[in-house]
Amino acid sequence: MKGDPVYRGVIRVFRVVFRMLGLRFTLRGLDNVPTDGPAVLACNHLSYLDFTFVGLAATHRRRLVRFMAKQSVFDNRVSGPLMRAMRHIPVDRASGAAAYRRAARAVAAGELVGIFPEATISRSWELKSFKLGAATLAVREQVPLVPVVLWGAQRTFTTDKRYSFGRGKAITVALGAPIVAAPTDSPLDVDAELRRRMQELLDAARRDYPDVPTCADDRWWLPASCGGTAPSLDRAAELEAAATARRAARNTARA
Repeated sequence: MKGDPVYRGVIRVFRVVFRMLGLRFTLRGLDNVPTDGPAVLACNHLSYLDFTFVGLAATHRRRLVRFMAKQSVFDNRVSGPLMRAMRHIPVDRASGAAAYRRAARAVAAGELVGIFPEATISRSWELKSFKLGAATLAVREQVPLVPVVLWGAQRTFTTDKRYSFGRGKAITVALGAPIVAAPTDSPLDVDAELRRRMQELLDAARRDYPDVPTCADDRWWLPASCGGTAPSLDRAAELEAAATARRAARNTARA
């Protein structure tokens, strides 16, 4: 973790924020993050703070993660300069090949690259369908693929303007054993194995999670499969499509 003064400064700021919020972290499988050399960390997506939680786990191994994030985050006048200074990787969905090349260069340089295979936050809190980028990068560049899951992150700051800065929330970060793919492996097969392992980690994180809803209205952060009021995967997909359409309409109106 030598160098990277901006990144290290951001880490210090978030550690203070985490203490102020009284977040209670459970970090599992930290030894699955290599202490040196490249790897791809593939994580589920529950909140806007997910990269900070995964990054926190990596710092326990004295590593920094270069996350792939949507181009709009880099275009923002506040977050953009910070993202570039921390050497994160912009993803323009109209030109995914450029993002792949940057990620490939990062792992070739011995970096950890963080990817959210679902691409967007899951409103159902279940695993959505995965993009193949993480599996493809692991196979083509011959680097370990580390499955990561978060649980409880959705209770902090997530989509649809849901956020809470109440103190004491529990956050679980669980990392599984790396998948080491052969050059001849199919990215589809590796992706299926990644999803299987992430589902196992997620099931365990939910089962062992120390907090429970405080009332009926507080069941929103539980998926329907766990007795919560979050939308089903199908309904969540409809909500996401509607939100995407609204954003497109706003962008068209501004143009």
